[in-house]
Amino acid sequence: MENTKFKHLIKEHSIYFLLIVFIIIGMFTSEHFLTVNNFINLLQRSSVIGLISLGMTFVIIGGGIDLSVGSIVAFSGIVVATLMTNGMNLVVSLIFTIFLTLVLGLIVGIITVKFNLPSFIVSLAMMVSARGLALLISNGSPVFGLAGPFAFIGGGYIGKIPFSVILWFIMSIISAIALKYTAFGRKLYALGGNEEAAFYSGIKTSYYKAISFGISGLLSGIAGIVLASWLTVAQPSAGEGMELDAIASVVLGGTSLSGGSGTIGGTIIGVLILSIITNIFNLFGISSYYQYIFKGLIIAGALILNSMVVVREKQ
Repeated sequence: MENTKFKHLIKEHSIYFLLIVFIIIGMFTSEHFLTVNNFINLLQRSSVIGLISLGMTFVIIGGGIDLSVGSIVAFSGIVVATLMTNGMNLVVSLIFTIFLTLVLGLIVGIITVKFNLPSFIVSLAMMVSARGLALLISNGSPVFGLAGPFAFIGGGYIGKIPFSVILWFIMSIISAIALKYTAFGRKLYALGGNEEAAFYSGIKTSYYKAISFGISGLLSGIAGIVLASWLTVAQPSAGEGMELDAIASVVLGGTSLSGGSGTIGGTIIGVLILSIITNIFNLFGISSYYQYIFKGLIIAGALILNSMVVVREKQ
């Protein structure tokens, strides 16, 4: 009985045990790991991928996948930088940019449901298009001159906490409430669990799936603004590979790739685990080439485990 309880405890909270394991590894491998400055730096670096992963959680719970998030990050940074350097008001530039990224996300969702296409194909097309738009608007060059109040979004602090971390925290709470305590969240879980059953029970499945992509686009847009602000330069090449980091974080956090289950809390832990792994590698000065290989292995492992859980649940 006790053994069964222990196994259940490990299964339910395995992601938290994994986080603790990597923290312990970090403690024993570098004396700099447990310093306050290192953790603040780690959280600040996590905030961009953290924001993207929140949106990806909505999409995957609804049974889709969004490969366009990295390119939308680049598009967002280039648009807001171009608007501001051409004299547009900061607040208006931010609102207009976020609105555009919301529209890009909705376009992916609407095309997916309207033409009954796999979301990875539609979002792959948007990935290419959004990157092309970023290159077209910037003429392929970085946009500089982003200092001043704009730089506070990604590089400013409130007390000792980076504003970008506070923004990630606020968005996480809103996302968690939306998924757990609203009709929208319950219907999104039902949609991802069994789309046909959800449709015949009266849920507007197309509507909720499209909205989930809109949320992903919007949060990727905010992440792009944070990244451009932090670096004080907008790069058309920004965000490359972030879609894989976001998917890996969401899956590591326990969200099923087949949809219908997952939590924002799990996604946050998934983001932190990947960030800690990167942090440990950086503290040791290990080449980014090896980091890519290790991340690839982690993603493959997470996908295999996810697949095994799905098969076991069906049995």
